Amino acid sequence: MWITMSTENQRIEEIISTLKTRQQTNRLNYYEPYQFQQRFHQSGSEANQRLLMAANRVGKSYVGAMEMAIHLTGEYPKWWKGKKFKEPIKAWVCGASNETTRDICQKELFGQPDNPRDKGKGSIPKHLIGETTRKPGVPNAHSSVLVKHRTGGWSRVAFKAYEMGAEKFMGESIDLVWLDEEPPQDIYSQCITRTLDRRGQVYMTFTPESGMTEVVQNFTTNLKPKQSLITAGWEDAEHLTPDMKEQILQALPPHERDMRSKGIPMIGSGLVFPIDEDSLTCEPFTIPSHYPRIAGLDFGYDHPTAVVWVAWDRDEDIVYIYDTYKMSKQTPDYHAGHINDREGSHYIPIAFPHDGYQHDKGSGITLAEQYRAAHVNMLPFHFENPPALGEKKGGNSVEAGIMDMLSRMEQGRFKVFNTCYDWFEEYRLYHRKDGKIVKIKDDIMSATRYAVMSLRHSTTETSKWNSKGRLGPDVAIV
Repeated sequence: MWITMSTENQRIEEIISTLKTRQQTNRLNYYEPYQFQQRFHQSGSEANQRLLMAANRVGKSYVGAMEMAIHLTGEYPKWWKGKKFKEPIKAWVCGASNETTRDICQKELFGQPDNPRDKGKGSIPKHLIGETTRKPGVPNAHSSVLVKHRTGGWSRVAFKAYEMGAEKFMGESIDLVWLDEEPPQDIYSQCITRTLDRRGQVYMTFTPESGMTEVVQNFTTNLKPKQSLITAGWEDAEHLTPDMKEQILQALPPHERDMRSKGIPMIGSGLVFPIDEDSLTCEPFTIPSHYPRIAGLDFGYDHPTAVVWVAWDRDEDIVYIYDTYKMSKQTPDYHAGHINDREGSHYIPIAFPHDGYQHDKGSGITLAEQYRAAHVNMLPFHFENPPALGEKKGGNSVEAGIMDMLSRMEQGRFKVFNTCYDWFEEYRLYHRKDGKIVKIKDDIMSATRYAVMSLRHSTTETSKWNSKGRLGPDVAIV
């Protein structure tokens, strides 16, 4: 009896092992996509340029590999509603470097690169993997692989890296391109060109770590016919538990959390404010007397001196940019005249940066003192961000102001009169390179930041100031 039970247990273990191996080496048959993955696949029925812009750890490379495997093999599942190729295809799989392409894309398609026993443990079933060509100089990396198609022919997939340069993406006609990391614009354009004559497709799967780049903008703010954008965050990935998400989140810098958890472009490279200007624009109106006002001043000479006037609807917490001034190669007296010509100049305070305390080389008088001498209503102190809870000072962090302005824009609490042409001109050009704000034509943007981050110092015509700052709202001027 013991022998019989032992034999039966052994048979069960063998069956389980066989099923496990079969599942590991034929993942395609067991693929059950999440809803966002299904939407991505289905979008291929209409769009020939697609982007899955997703958070980290949600399975974007996995879904990219599954889509590629389905097309290479022609084994379309019953639930499939996306693009279908009727014949074997020619495809590219691309990443930033040869190494990352090997370690991510190749692994997802064919199994662990440095372990021959893992062949077939990717998205492409083991029995459908044909001849493999090695990539010279890159250990365990494939240059190309033949994949058996259900028609009896062979599809071919080649691996490329952005580091090779755009010229390596020229010449060949391709049916399908998968870009697993965000490509440079020139390489993306080449991939589109390679697929045109074969009516093929290009799809991308990445987290927008580089911010609002040209590639991202093409899908987020300028979506064209035959383009599709699918987004996914941690909430769309069922395999991520609340504990896992919290653990990952706590390990991330605050400025990266939305990008990595929601797939939202990080403020890195590209536009500083990736917001459609139509959502910011409003028609001019007569500003109510109870709206506190303030202005921000950015000093300049070779580059312009800029002033931005702001009114604040405290009830709705909406700021309105209603007037601007910009002029280069002029003296403080000249600028002061234009500032003092503005309505409300006698009570609207002017926020200015710390370089207002720099002394003029000729007179020895600070810039702030020169403006005060010309009767400009300068604040008694230089600009600082609002202090954090429990802090006495707020510091001069540019990013804090940028994030506050961006948040207001996103929430509809930042409006600009459509007559502020100089403001919109700079807004369109205000950008980053390698994460840093480019200090070109940013004068009005800087002045805006000084004003918006100084709302606590804004005044109505019945507010009062002294050398220690604002005494309180609606105090009669004496």
